[in-house]
Amino acid sequence: MEWFDRVASELQEQLESICEDYDKSGHLSINRASKHPRIEFFVESDNDERQYFFNLLFDPYNEEFYEENFDTVLKQPTRIILDDITDIIESVHESFHEFMEDDDADYYDLVEEYELLDSEITLEDINVEWETPEVTAFQIEDKIEVTYQFGIDNANGDGVLRRVNRIWTEDSEFFEDESNFTFKKEEGSTIIAMIASHLDKMIGFEEIINE
Repeated sequence: MEWFDRVASELQEQLESICEDYDKSGHLSINRASKHPRIEFFVESDNDERQYFFNLLFDPYNEEFYEENFDTVLKQPTRIILDDITDIIESVHESFHEFMEDDDADYYDLVEEYELLDSEITLEDINVEWETPEVTAFQIEDKIEVTYQFGIDNANGDGVLRRVNRIWTEDSEFFEDESNFTFKKEEGSTIIAMIASHLDKMIGFEEIINE
């Protein structure tokens, strides 16, 4: 962990020294407790909420820093290795400015969008082009089935994640619950990285059922 500690101690100061905007609003937090320790970069909104724009992860076995992205061709997460502190600073700095520029450009559109959404989004409200089939995440035959499907909202290019939960009771009753989550392109890699960093702490369906 010597390499991790050295980078963690130097990053904030170096970023502040090369970028006046980051010096004013950029922050980082360090999490050493995870299987793969990470450094999370964020800005704070007017109501003190953290808005994350970059996650830097560390593989202690290989002693290397990396960021996680999503390969749209292979349809799976990918790992981008950052060999030295210069590569790390460049990646964080670039992500910071992309986040700030997108945040400014989309602000008024987002305000209008969220003012219009006073209830949960349903597929009847949007025109989705599905990029994947319905994929089963978990299943116990004749008891429970959880599926996911990913698509693109044709109206605004948002990603749409559809979750369907199907349950069969002992009385042969059938229940189906559907929920949909939409997100912007910039949010995708952050969501993937945050989930991947915490999977080892989560409890699965089987553990709950077997209790």
